Amino acid sequence: MAGRRDWTRETLAAGVRSGDRRALARAITLVEAGDPLAYDLVAELYPETGRMYTVGLTGPPGVGKSSLISALLRLVRERDAQVGVVSVDPSSPFSHGALLGDRIRLSDHFLDPGVFIRSMGTRGHLGGLAEATLQALLLLDAAGKELAFLETVGTGQSEVEVIGIADTVLLVLMPGSGDSVQALKAGIMEIPDVIAINKMDHPAAKTMLNEVRSILTLDKTREWRPPIVLTEATRGENVPELWEKLEAHRAHLEQSGQLEERRSRNLAGEVFAVASARAKRHLELAVADDPELRRLLDAVQRRELDPLSAVREILEKVFRIGRDGDSTHTS
Repeated sequence: MAGRRDWTRETLAAGVRSGDRRALARAITLVEAGDPLAYDLVAELYPETGRMYTVGLTGPPGVGKSSLISALLRLVRERDAQVGVVSVDPSSPFSHGALLGDRIRLSDHFLDPGVFIRSMGTRGHLGGLAEATLQALLLLDAAGKELAFLETVGTGQSEVEVIGIADTVLLVLMPGSGDSVQALKAGIMEIPDVIAINKMDHPAAKTMLNEVRSILTLDKTREWRPPIVLTEATRGENVPELWEKLEAHRAHLEQSGQLEERRSRNLAGEVFAVASARAKRHLELAVADDPELRRLLDAVQRRELDPLSAVREILEKVFRIGRDGDSTHTS
């Protein structure tokens, strides 16, 4: 295996282009570490991306997302598709930590040369999880993967940002995951493109299907009606039907011209999400390191200075955004 010192931008780019697993693994590690070499590498490979299709899986922990990915992988690998899997675990500080837990169900596919699996934690880098995930997916795309499954562990804010990168969003529920149904009902959760209710043998599965179906009928504006499929991932039951629905959504996006539109919107959204995360981090570090800025926050807490005056002064000092610039953005 090539040592760390042997990897250059040229050898990494050539390795990723040829689909070399070691080069791809090294490149994603550099992305996670926020290494400058990763930025140069992705910048070089970016014009060659845009061919891979990404299916994002979201839903509460424990509903069987990993088992479902494993069953879908088995299906698409029978058709010789080159596949990548990125599992995002915001709670894991280790890049491989999550693999030892829930991701063990994907272990059947680790030795398959046509499947590349990576688990990612937040790693504490500047742009956060959204940035690392976007870069990792671009590298998989450049490596010739035709399809990627992007799995998020929970349904918090960071997962919502991450799942925004996907072309098709699959929400996985199971009978008993009532909070997610409530979130759908309240409109807190984005309406997914396809819904799987896993563990179909559960006595409450049909009731849940009817409840979710009634929530979806309230949205009259959507051209695409999200299909609901009852599955049993561990036995692979109804997994071919689920894949058909995912394929149907892709065909719908391509035929209606919405795929390019969605990708443009998602990429623009990611640019803003990453820029915001970096700006926030920069701001936090600046305030932590500057006694004068800390005094401003103390003054707000003592009610000697109002919050917006403090904001104005902090922006002037940290980002050189003056009063004129500030007022033009807020008027």
